[in-house]
Amino acid sequence: MGERFKKAIGVEGKFVDTVWPMIQYCFANIFMGGGGYIISMYFTVFLTNVVGMELRYATFIIMIATIWDGINDPLMGIITDRTRSKYGRHRRYLLLSIPPLVISYTMLWNSFGLDAKEHPTACVMYYAFAYILYKTAYTMVDVPHTAMLPTLAPEYNKRTQYTSVSYIFNSVGMVPSYIILLIFLSVFGSSDKLSENSKMPFLLTGIVLSIVYACSIFATFKTCKEPSSLNEKLPPLDLKSAIDEYVQVFRNKSFRDYFSMSFFWQMARSFYSTTNVYYITYLANLYKYYPLFNTFAGVFESLAFPLNYALTMKKGKSKCGAVVTPFMIIGLGIALFVKPVTPGSSYIVTLVLMILGGAVLYPFGMSGLGFVGNNVLPDITDVDELITGRRREGVIGTFNTMVKQVTGGVMTFLVGVILAGFGLVTGNEGVYIEQTDSALIGIRLCISVLPMLSALVAWLMLKRFKMTKDDHTMIRAAIATKHKYGSVTLTKEEKERCELLTGYKFEKTWLGKDNDETEGHTLDKDEEGKYIILVEREAELKRLISEAE
Repeated sequence: MGERFKKAIGVEGKFVDTVWPMIQYCFANIFMGGGGYIISMYFTVFLTNVVGMELRYATFIIMIATIWDGINDPLMGIITDRTRSKYGRHRRYLLLSIPPLVISYTMLWNSFGLDAKEHPTACVMYYAFAYILYKTAYTMVDVPHTAMLPTLAPEYNKRTQYTSVSYIFNSVGMVPSYIILLIFLSVFGSSDKLSENSKMPFLLTGIVLSIVYACSIFATFKTCKEPSSLNEKLPPLDLKSAIDEYVQVFRNKSFRDYFSMSFFWQMARSFYSTTNVYYITYLANLYKYYPLFNTFAGVFESLAFPLNYALTMKKGKSKCGAVVTPFMIIGLGIALFVKPVTPGSSYIVTLVLMILGGAVLYPFGMSGLGFVGNNVLPDITDVDELITGRRREGVIGTFNTMVKQVTGGVMTFLVGVILAGFGLVTGNEGVYIEQTDSALIGIRLCISVLPMLSALVAWLMLKRFKMTKDDHTMIRAAIATKHKYGSVTLTKEEKERCELLTGYKFEKTWLGKDNDETEGHTLDKDEEGKYIILVEREAELKRLISEAE
């Protein structure tokens, strides 16, 4: 099985030296895949239909928590980049995240007797606190975990292999989490639509999953290693320099291209995921098939993985997004043609359209840009080092969680405002009434039109991302040469590629400054014309990791 797994992801060497380190790193993805998946599918409707909260209050809670997320993400990035420890800059924060994670995830799915109708303000404050605490715990895992990858996997293709294994572990977290919730909903007699009678299964799910996620994070902390950061020299930090840390990131053209693509892709996802349960419950009147739709969606998102991986390895990291994203747009468009099912009428056509659009084409196409975003983010760290001369994985990694979490939260609140504005009735009352035509128009707007436009913009933005494998290898070779000799000499074409990727004049970057042209430290190439990265820097990294172990 180990040999088949190695062949599938394209690695050579002993399993314990190649694939096992990837698995160790990706244990934490069980939490990041499963925790966020259940929340995106059920938390909003849990607040409205189980707790009985108004939709605008439920989405307001999510927005408030993500505003906090937008504050703590940059702080976490700066903290990890400036942490001096023999265990490395990032790993110990995984351990510190476990207590707040267990407490907050349990709180999210239980109000401990608070009633949203009798005590609406107290209920909102309680869930806002629980979600803010959860976001803090998530940040303490996601930012350090993402920031570790460029160090653990410095090579262009190796990062794709790590990311591919992380997708597998995301599914390992998603599928059992979903099954656990469905089992509890079934055993404890939930009706065909979520209501106040569904409190017990959600509480049990929160307790069980918080323990599972804590174990997965601890496994990564215990087994994954990174080099010591005790001897790193850091510039002084004050408020101005902290702000400059992040302003400087946005001056990086490769980062801006990544950010714009990821931002609009996340907008599309958030519109769809927040509206989906209301779309199935109130527009199609087929909530009993909600588990079926999500199962199909998970299967077809997974089926896209081999294609995304093959296109990435053979054609570059942007290709899979360019090829499969149109399926996402088509799938979103199909939702416009879904008609409500009335009592006694046939629902076969509606069911087929919903499976084809929302459970097949949408998740299959959605996976492409997600795969691109996760793969190119570590490479931006190297472009940033070209500009600054520093390794700032924490600052760069911050934006992975910031884009996903903050954008998702704000879009969730916007969906709540739109649906409430169009007259959608939720809560226990909404379970049993027929929604107005205006409310159904609001659902169509949020499930199809707005996410389709957002996905189209993201797809167009993807074309702006220009980095290739050769570019990345050249950058790493140039950085290694500069570190060894203190200066590096590039050809006119190499300088032009650096300027295209950074948005800076070459002379304004760390790589281009203080170069002694008389030394002539050009980049070495092998017989095939490929760049050779100086082994001293790579050997030093491996030595430090070995010492940490």
